[in-house]
Amino acid sequence: MANLDTVDIKILELLQQNSNRTTKSIAEELGMTTSPIFERIKKLEKEGYIKGYVAVLNQKKIGLKQTVFMGITLQGHTRSYLEKFVTQINNFPEVIECHRVSGNFDYLLKLVVEDIEAYEHFIISKLTLLPYLGNVQSLITLSTGKETNEINLSRLQ
Repeated sequence: MANLDTVDIKILELLQQNSNRTTKSIAEELGMTTSPIFERIKKLEKEGYIKGYVAVLNQKKIGLKQTVFMGITLQGHTRSYLEKFVTQINNFPEVIECHRVSGNFDYLLKLVVEDIEAYEHFIISKLTLLPYLGNVQSLITLSTGKETNEINLSRLQ
């Protein structure tokens, strides 16, 4: 954050709100010309502040009505177990996030599936087949109070 000035931070905030914005519209909002804004965005991408651009989909509209969080404990904690687990999890399209965590679990997964039956199918046909799987605890989402990918950068200054 130390390498970013207020213009860089504002650019990042605007792109988080709508990554489809044009360089021209960002420049107009910041009272600058297009060329320096374009160069700053390219620099932010090159330096890794911007990892990529995505469209945020309405998962219910596309038929994925159930979100599930899973706490996973593995049978062992060797590097081999951890690497194999992450490799296998990355092959499951239902898993949209996988975090190595501290506490009672080794990993926290976020899944989106069509419904509870699809979740059960995932458990039976994929997850339980992993030989190094220990304990699994599921948290079924009933409703979502907040969901965002936007990071409030002003709190970091």
